[in-house]
Amino acid sequence: MLEHGFQRLLLAVSIVGCAFTQPASGDDRPAPARPNIIFILADDLGYGDLGCYGQTKIRTPNIDRLAAEGLRLTQHYSGNAVCAPSRCVLMTGLHPGHAHVRNNREYKPEGQEPLPEGTLTLPRLLQAAGYATGGFGKWGLGGPDSSGAPLKQGIGRWFGYNCQAVAHNYYPTYLWDDDHKFALDNPAFPAHDLLKPGEDPADPRSYKRFAGNRYSADLIAEQAREFIRANKDKPFFCYVPTTVPHLALQVPDDSLADYVGKWDDPPYKGGRGYLPHFTPLAAFAAMVTRMDREVGRMVDLVEELGLEERTIFIFSSDNGPLNGEHQGLAGTNAAFFNSGGGLRNGKGTLYEGGIRVPGIVRWKGKVSPGTESSRITGFEDWMPTLLEIAGLQDKTPPNIDGISFAPTLQGKTQPERPFLYREFPAYGGQQMVRAGQWKLVRRNLTTGKPAAKGPKTTTELFNIAADPREEHDAAEEHPDVVSQLSQIMREQHTPSKAFPFPALDQ
Repeated sequence: MLEHGFQRLLLAVSIVGCAFTQPASGDDRPAPARPNIIFILADDLGYGDLGCYGQTKIRTPNIDRLAAEGLRLTQHYSGNAVCAPSRCVLMTGLHPGHAHVRNNREYKPEGQEPLPEGTLTLPRLLQAAGYATGGFGKWGLGGPDSSGAPLKQGIGRWFGYNCQAVAHNYYPTYLWDDDHKFALDNPAFPAHDLLKPGEDPADPRSYKRFAGNRYSADLIAEQAREFIRANKDKPFFCYVPTTVPHLALQVPDDSLADYVGKWDDPPYKGGRGYLPHFTPLAAFAAMVTRMDREVGRMVDLVEELGLEERTIFIFSSDNGPLNGEHQGLAGTNAAFFNSGGGLRNGKGTLYEGGIRVPGIVRWKGKVSPGTESSRITGFEDWMPTLLEIAGLQDKTPPNIDGISFAPTLQGKTQPERPFLYREFPAYGGQQMVRAGQWKLVRRNLTTGKPAAKGPKTTTELFNIAADPREEHDAAEEHPDVVSQLSQIMREQHTPSKAFPFPALDQ
């Protein structure tokens, strides 16, 4: 079943260069114009938070339109279970057993574990091929003075947050405009502030001070559109890692008004992380709908500029929603919205709810409208896929883990992915491998040693095709499958000095 996995991997890599190729050397036909790429990455948006994936309470008409006019991936996996390591997989094409950033790690005064100097990132490769590259939103892969800063990793124009922790507040006192701070007319307050003594939690006026004058998500979206306008006559890569709907719950009143009063919505008074909010359910829904509005404005702009057939839109999320052990954090309620789409658990875990995310691709005239694909794909696959679409498959680094699924986007068949691997040295320590219908999950790898306190290490096997909710552990019934997938786990982990994982490094 899996013994030929690596041979199949080599076969898959060898045949994917046929879908969007440029004319061969000596062909006198003009090379087609390289497509513009707009990659929108939501933050903590669940598999079920969009109408096109089953959401019934939150309106997302513009993203739903992208799905209706393009292709919807139904088994697409984020790079990891939390922000920074997931984004590292997306940018480098390396899975978490090979990537540099493997967990969230904050550095003071601002920033996260940096990508090393010279890292071959997707924007760096596109920039070297003549693309204008811009990033707008949340970076999280290196502080402003580090080797991982966006301008040092192939992003030619940056506007937004550098640091994930600063991004917890949608009304910051500044954003990064390339490599300098852009001051905002917002009052200074902590992103994890609390109601003060004497502030009545039943009075909506007590919550007004957790807002400001300039909403960061609006400003970031404006800059992304400006980048598109400025580069309409050349190929561009517009990376939009929006902060929505990551906490804190903050949204302007004009959007909030659309949802206030729709549900029983008691105040979140604080004490479970992030900022209090008088109507937390309405705030979450309004944040998602406001993000959807900005997506619609980008689509409208591309149409206005006559770039529809030259522009590929991609929409996804960096990991699953706050669910399971996070349920109720900062007033969120993933169960109420069915944010996980019925999948098990959420952010921070390698169960389906933590890493299976929306994946939408719309490219007028190239990707058939109203289609979907159940091909197993992951964030590492975007680098080779987009390079192939751009006619740059020869620039794909030879040692990446990603496999191009450009043929799938064209409606062609291609060999299934031999396996997809994930590891995460936090939340108890976890590993996952998905191969065909089978998925093996190991948990409590950092707490399960005999001398350590805490839960024992568990190994679970799920048939995702028959049991997408991961309710039945089939490990005892299929020891041969457990053995084969465990072997893949052992082979795919490489030790990291920056992120040691003792249970796997031995």
